Amino acid sequence: MRSYIICATPRTGSTLLCDLLTATGQLGAPDSYVMRDIDPDWARDLGLPPRPKPSGSGIAAYFDAVIRVGRGGTPVFGLRLMRADLGDLCALAGHLHPGCTSDRARLEAAFGDLLFIHLARSDKLAQAVSMVRAEQTGLWHVAPDGTEVERLAPPQDPVYDFDRIAAKLAELQGFDTAWTSWFAAEGIAPLTIGYEDLSANPAGALARICHAMGTPAPALEAIRPGVAKLADATNADWIRRFRADAGLTG
Repeated sequence: MRSYIICATPRTGSTLLCDLLTATGQLGAPDSYVMRDIDPDWARDLGLPPRPKPSGSGIAAYFDAVIRVGRGGTPVFGLRLMRADLGDLCALAGHLHPGCTSDRARLEAAFGDLLFIHLARSDKLAQAVSMVRAEQTGLWHVAPDGTEVERLAPPQDPVYDFDRIAAKLAELQGFDTAWTSWFAAEGIAPLTIGYEDLSANPAGALARICHAMGTPAPALEAIRPGVAKLADATNADWIRRFRADAGLTG
């Protein structure tokens, strides 16, 4: 089985990328099927059982269900994985395949021939601002026409908060460093996709992944992003204010 894992952190364009890959009809239906705080109603609708404990029963059935949903009726399995969920997933895979001696070997035993895609954002401050604003307003994604796609809390006005942005910036930097360290420790040379490149040229990013997976890229006119950027003048103002408050120059 050909498979890939999108190794991401929040607000790096992972929803956009998952939608693009699913829309090809050839590269599975990637999403966050193994996240710790998964929506139980969403999981139940997909037919995903509750995540078992690493030492518990039902792990094989759990992986079977994740693979079924992540394939989306195609020969390819896709998964979006946030760094915070990596340890739990590897622990489950290790219990299922106790003879494997590394995280990479455990994941490959569970999911087959794996391509690791590192989805990262160069401007970490913009990423932190985006996440804080999404958490405050409850709005995480909108369609290109402005229609709300994902809202996780009732509407609320955003308020600039230096300390919260600083904490989120440190957290996101830590997650990205942890991904890079894990790749090095596991001998993985991931396919790196930058948020900035994905946002500016979705077709180009999708073509790179299709090439790496040995799948023809869809025609340019068939690529229609399902979500739009939320950043606006408020984001720019918060970035400016944060840099000034932090004494950052340049």
